Amino acid sequence: MPVKRPLQLVLLCGLAAMLVAGCGGEDSAGEAKDPIKAVSASVRDQVASAQTVDPSQFPKPGPGQALEDFAGQFDTSGPQAVAASSRFRPPTNRLAFGLLNAQQRFSYGKTVVYVQKRGSTEIVGPIAAPADVLVTEPRYRSQQAASEKSPFAAIYHAEVPTPTPGIFNVLVVSDTTGGRIAAPLSIQVVSRAQDDIPDVGEAAPKVRTDTLGSVKGDESMLTTRLPATTELAEKPFSDYLGKKPVALLFATPQLCQSRVCGPVTDEMLQLKARYGDDMAFIQQEVYVSNNPSKGLREPLKRFKLQSEPWLFTVRKDGTIAARLEGSIGLSEFEGAIKAALKPR
Repeated sequence: MPVKRPLQLVLLCGLAAMLVAGCGGEDSAGEAKDPIKAVSASVRDQVASAQTVDPSQFPKPGPGQALEDFAGQFDTSGPQAVAASSRFRPPTNRLAFGLLNAQQRFSYGKTVVYVQKRGSTEIVGPIAAPADVLVTEPRYRSQQAASEKSPFAAIYHAEVPTPTPGIFNVLVVSDTTGGRIAAPLSIQVVSRAQDDIPDVGEAAPKVRTDTLGSVKGDESMLTTRLPATTELAEKPFSDYLGKKPVALLFATPQLCQSRVCGPVTDEMLQLKARYGDDMAFIQQEVYVSNNPSKGLREPLKRFKLQSEPWLFTVRKDGTIAARLEGSIGLSEFEGAIKAALKPR
């Protein structure tokens, strides 16, 4: 009997597969082809345009219509959407996703989503799904990060209603330079009792994250980022909790199953330069001895996490202000920081 993999790993590994698919192949000399290099300025323009969306420019579903029937007006056979977040529970959720066109290249355009619970006759949407840039300034980029010439330059995100547990079908519709494209995906929403990850408004677990001292001076055990950086682990999380706002990122740039930990860690470095006087910034590696076969490090177990990356921002009073999973753009990351800095 085949072993069933946890849903969040299936979804995020799907994103990893999408990243590979969107990056092109290799030529006979073994050098990776990057179709975006010649048109990177065009890609930047497309991402900039996709950051604002007017849902009224997209069709509205009819009453009592099934999402599958509504999707029939679009060609959904070629494009592909893959969720970049995996934990969903009532009543609303952040849905992050990437989008490939029929040629299996990353696609950026003004985008919306439509949502319908299986068995329901109501379609909710169109809901704006703006693109959020993943590219940091050059001085903050690691070897694992995106660059402005990378095909994976931005992530889409939308706040979708998920009032009850169950399976929700989603239709992504995007206006691109090549025309309007659409792609289906589905998400599973679980009850609060099935999801014990700390939530917004709850007290953050008092965990002792790693520092250079706790790993006996071995930078490679402190972070898998290349080049290594120690400024995201100056003190353990427990030393700040209840005393100062904190941004805590669980990420492993070199071993990330979804391949987005590198860019997100670099985003943290860039935003630390802007907000470091007001709050602490911590990156915690995921696996014991950076070996996935040895299991998760204790701080992840305390936060009940089984996927990466995860970002929690915590207010000075020790309560969680924001939690974001999977691929996170600079705008969302900064919004989470501001939420922690704002008094309750």
